[in-house]
Amino acid sequence: MRNLLTRRSIRKYSARPVDEALLTRLLDASARTQTMGNLQLYSVVVTRSADMKAKLAPAHFNQPMVTQAPVVLTVCADFNRTTQWALNRKAHPGYDNLLSFLNAAADALLYTQTLCNLMDEEGLGYCFLGTTIYQPQQIIDILQLPRLTFPVATLTVGWPDECPAQSDRLPVCSFVHHETYRDYTTQSIDAFYTAKEQLEENRRFVEINGKETLAQVFTDIRYTRADNEAMSDALLQALNKQGFITESVQ
Repeated sequence: MRNLLTRRSIRKYSARPVDEALLTRLLDASARTQTMGNLQLYSVVVTRSADMKAKLAPAHFNQPMVTQAPVVLTVCADFNRTTQWALNRKAHPGYDNLLSFLNAAADALLYTQTLCNLMDEEGLGYCFLGTTIYQPQQIIDILQLPRLTFPVATLTVGWPDECPAQSDRLPVCSFVHHETYRDYTTQSIDAFYTAKEQLEENRRFVEINGKETLAQVFTDIRYTRADNEAMSDALLQALNKQGFITESVQ
């Protein structure tokens, strides 16, 4: 609990290498996390070479830590391995569909979080890159992912060379609902978000972006409708190409 409560995203890493035996031990231990049907519907691509990291960087908007981190881990939803197992055992797999992708994605993300927790305990630093599903086809092509595999998470990993401040979090009462979901009112939104909005770093964030509210920064600059719709189309096209959506994608 101590590590979880003090964790922070690390974007700057020392030159100290990440020992392969240590990484393998953590990857192995993380497999004890929960998984649908005990199928372990995930695979991990470990990238260490400077050349491969340079190829991956544009898919993550050239964030510096992709090339600077000693290790980049791409965690994939993987129904290919299970399908190949079934085909080699006189079985008839039916995993080329959206439900199977969602099951595999859940498995992969659970695995990723367990791995993060274990890396915290070892003192390793890491950063979860949300960009993985923004331009998935680039990653698919670079890593040569076969049909029925799909990248869902990327971690840059190394020994920390910084100790940044922790990001703020909403209070637990803002996201826990008892018995049924209670919708939000203007009053509850004010109660839950005002403290976040009044933080000096967030007030500065609004100012430098020339906006009136913090929400506008997110809707007008960081995660716009146009960008979301364009990346959603690209996501659907990639899912189609990888065999998880079999009907035509408009």
